[in-house]
Amino acid sequence: MKTGQSIGTNMLSSEDLQLIDGCKSGKRQFQNLLYQRYFRRMFAVCLRYSNNQVEAEDILQEAFVKVFRSISSYTGNGSFEGWIKRIMINTSLTQYQKNKKMGISVDLEIVEPYLSDVDEKADQTGVATSLSADQLNGLIQKLPEGYKHVFSMYALDGFTHQEIADSLGININTSKSQLSKARRYLQKEIEKLTENTR
Repeated sequence: MKTGQSIGTNMLSSEDLQLIDGCKSGKRQFQNLLYQRYFRRMFAVCLRYSNNQVEAEDILQEAFVKVFRSISSYTGNGSFEGWIKRIMINTSLTQYQKNKKMGISVDLEIVEPYLSDVDEKADQTGVATSLSADQLNGLIQKLPEGYKHVFSMYALDGFTHQEIADSLGININTSKSQLSKARRYLQKEIEKLTENTR
């Protein structure tokens, strides 16, 4: 992660502590509560890394199973939301690697936007925009898959280029190049949208 950044920003609340303890005990009601509490934000993360809504839903379900199975390993250090988010990202990247090996083609159509935190992170994207979070997410979904993953990992989730290269199995210079191309693409698309609304 980039220096001074974390993947989550919330400190543990008493509600989180109760949810964690309940889930560690394997109580279904607490698992349901945790799922309901984080579903929307985590689905937004999965959608950023997937080809379409159906794939994002599958990744989300698989990742939540991993959360419940490994919650006993969460020590309370750092953001609980960040810990969950890391599992979502890792599960998404594992799916990406499987698809790449199987030669699955990329669906570049715009899917229904679910990203809830782009507007909060807009200053980190390197893309000047006055668009809504939904509009920006729609543009991110149109990026070719490699660009989309690098842009999301670097600009929205705080990974370094070395971490991106290691995760995606690419050269560090490829990561930097894809980020630059993604930003240029997004800036052009934003300019087109802005011109159309004048």
